[in-house]
Amino acid sequence: MIIIWHSKVFVVFTLDNRGSANRGRDFEQVIHRQLGVNEMADQMKGVEFLKSKSFVDADKIGVYGWSFGGFMATSLMLHHPEVFKVGVAGGPVIDWKWYEVMYGERYMDTPQENPEGYAKTSTLDKVNNLKGRLLMIHGAQDPVVLQQHSMEFIEACIKAGKQVDYFLYPTHEHNVRGKDRIHLNEKIADYFITHLKR
Repeated sequence: MIIIWHSKVFVVFTLDNRGSANRGRDFEQVIHRQLGVNEMADQMKGVEFLKSKSFVDADKIGVYGWSFGGFMATSLMLHHPEVFKVGVAGGPVIDWKWYEVMYGERYMDTPQENPEGYAKTSTLDKVNNLKGRLLMIHGAQDPVVLQQHSMEFIEACIKAGKQVDYFLYPTHEHNVRGKDRIHLNEKIADYFITHLKR
């Protein structure tokens, strides 16, 4: 989800990039062994479209996503730091070698079979590219994207001298549910209001 601050309002833009379901075999399978690569290219086409609109402030573009979307938000912040001023990544996959086998290896094959793909899609060796404000959110009880993902990313940021914001939901799993979802949505909105409108 791409978020733009413009004249006291947000413009929220979502794009159904390659790899998503129900658009045909070729549309879905182009992501095999390289998760995030073609998806980022498609998202950047969306940004190009947005920048062509008179109501879009190209200097105030943010990105938000959860789970795979958190991986995408983090990846976009690192691969296109000149474009994205603010990002929020919830429960993000940071390195596919740590993700559950059933999903990860279905799309990436094993790390032994696809070392180049795993290296290319990992965010850990790209933290030096971070320029904008990034808030990473994780559920401490997450059994799907283990907290190891965000902890390793934070550690890499510390070693690289990069500042990143982090928030943990102690009792939640992969998604923040129930009344705490209100807290989550307020936190995300406040982060964009605080950092994107500057």
